[in-house]
Amino acid sequence: MIIIIGAITVILCVFGGFMLEKGNIWVILDALMNEVIIIAGGAAGSLIIMAPKKVLMDIVRNLLLCLKGTPYKRESYDDLLKVLYELFLLGRRNGMIALEEHVLDPKTSSILKKYPRFSGNADAVEFLCGALRPIIDGKIKPDQLRLLLDAEIERKEIEHHAPVSVLQKTGDALPGFGIVAAVLGIVITMASITGAVEVIGTHVAAALVGTFLGILLAYGFVGPLAANMEFVCEAELDYTRCIAACVIGFAGGMAPVTAVELGRRGLSSEFRPDAEEMEQMFKSLKTGK
Repeated sequence: MIIIIGAITVILCVFGGFMLEKGNIWVILDALMNEVIIIAGGAAGSLIIMAPKKVLMDIVRNLLLCLKGTPYKRESYDDLLKVLYELFLLGRRNGMIALEEHVLDPKTSSILKKYPRFSGNADAVEFLCGALRPIIDGKIKPDQLRLLLDAEIERKEIEHHAPVSVLQKTGDALPGFGIVAAVLGIVITMASITGAVEVIGTHVAAALVGTFLGILLAYGFVGPLAANMEFVCEAELDYTRCIAACVIGFAGGMAPVTAVELGRRGLSSEFRPDAEEMEQMFKSLKTGK
C-alpha cells in the first residue's frame, strides 16, 4: 500500500508541477503510449534476456511482496520465538527423539499448528526442520552445524541478491532506452523537416517525451522498487538468521530459554521484544494462556 502512495506522489508532483508551469499535459499524453511501448517494452525485453527463468519468477514474487508489505513483523518474530522455545523445551525434557515427529512431518506438528504465521511460511519451516534434523540424528557436532547453516544462508543471500541486481540493471538501462526513443523521434522529425513548423515542433516534443519518460521510470519507479525489494529480501534473511542462531545455541548445549535469547538479541530493535516481554510470553506458554 505504501508503494502505491509513493507512486501516486511521484506522478502528481511531476505532472502537477509541469502543469503549474503552464505546460500542455496533452502533448505528453499524446506521445505517451508510443513512448511506453518503446521504452518499457525494450526494458522488459532486456530483462528477459539477462535473467534466467527462476530469477524472473523471483522478481515477480518479490514485487508482489513489496506491494503487500513484508510478512516479517513483530508478531511473526513473537511466534517464531515461541515455536523455538516449545521445540527446544520438548527436546530437553523428552530427548531429541521427541522432536522427530515435528521435524519429519511439520504439517501435522501439534506445536507448529499453534502458530500459523510461522507454519504458513514454507521456507522458514523447511529451514528449521533441516537445521534440527542433524541434531536429532546425532551425527553432527555444534560447530559442524554452524558450517552447514552458514552455507545454506550464504546460498539464500546469493539467490535473494540476483533479482534485486537484475532489476537495478534494468532501471539503469531505462534512461538509455529513453534516448533510443528520443533518437527515433528525431528520425521522424528529420523525415518531416519540410513540413510546417507546428508539425516539426510536435515531433520534437514527442522525442523529448521519450527521454523524460526513460529517466522518470528509472529514478521514480524501477530504482526505488529495487531498493524496496532489497529490504524485503534482507528481512527474510534476518528471519532465517534468527532461526539459525537459536538452533546452533541449542545444539551447543544452551538451555532452551538461553538459546532463544541468543536469537532475540540479534533482532532489529523494531522487532525485538525486551527481556521482560519474552519472559511473559514463555510464562503464558507454561500456563496455557
